[in-house]
Amino acid sequence: MKKLFLLIATTALLASCTHTTVEKEKTCCKNSNEFMTMAVLYHQKAAETKAIYYQTFNWAKTLFENDLADKSIKQKRAVVVDIDETVLDNSPYEAKCILSNISYPDQWNEWCSLGKADALPGAVEFLKFVADSKADVFYITNRSEKLREATRNNLKAQGFPQADDQHLMMKTDSTNKELYRNFVAKSYHICLLMGDNLSDFTNVFDKRSIETRNHRTDSLRNEFGRRFIVMPNTMYGDWEMAVYLNNTKLSEHEKDSMRKANLVQY
Repeated sequence: MKKLFLLIATTALLASCTHTTVEKEKTCCKNSNEFMTMAVLYHQKAAETKAIYYQTFNWAKTLFENDLADKSIKQKRAVVVDIDETVLDNSPYEAKCILSNISYPDQWNEWCSLGKADALPGAVEFLKFVADSKADVFYITNRSEKLREATRNNLKAQGFPQADDQHLMMKTDSTNKELYRNFVAKSYHICLLMGDNLSDFTNVFDKRSIETRNHRTDSLRNEFGRRFIVMPNTMYGDWEMAVYLNNTKLSEHEKDSMRKANLVQY
C-alpha cells in the first residue's frame, strides 16, 4: 500500500513539475516583450543616455566646423540624418509594445500619426547650426510614404530646420537608403551621416550576419567619429535581427532561445 501511495505521489509530483515547466514556457512567450524593459528604461530614464546624445551632437558640431574650414570644398554642404532614434525619440512606442504586449508594426503608424515624438537631446540645436551655416539637412527615413505629413509636422513642431518635402525622404518600395544618399551626393558634399543603424551609412550592412557586421565595422573603423556618427539605440535595430539570423518567421520561444544562445559568459 505504501509503495502504491509513493508511486501515486511521485507521478503527481512529476506531472506538477511538467505542468509548471510548460506554464513557464507559455508565460515567456506570452509576455514576449519583457526582455525589452531594461533597454527602454535605459533610454528613457538614464541620464547617461541624455549625456551620450549631447556628447554625440557636440562632436558632430566640431566635425562640421572643421569641414566648413576646408575651403577646397566647392559643392554646397549637406548633413544627412536618420529620423527615428537619431533625432526623434520613439521610446514611448517601445514602452507601449512592452505594456500592451504588441510588436512592431502593430500600432506603429498610429504612434507616428500622433506626431508626439520628442526631439532627442542636442538634435535641434545642432541641425539649426547646420542650416544657419548655409548647409542643407536631409532627413532620410524608413518610415512609409503615407506617414510623410505626420512626420513632417512632428519635425516642424519640435523646431527642426528644413523640415519640408524637399529635404524629407521617405521609404517607397525599398528600405535601401543608398538610393537616397546617392541622390543627395550628386548635388552636395555630404559632411556627415548620422544614424542609429549601420545601414544609415552604407548598404554593406544590410541584412548581414553578426560576424559580417562586425567584420565590416572593423574595415570601416576610420569612418566612425569622422564622417559616420552613430547614435545609441539598445531597443531595436538590424543588430537584433542579426541575432535572429534575419529570419522574420521565428516564434517568440525561438527568439528567446537565440537571444540566450548569443550571450557570452565566463
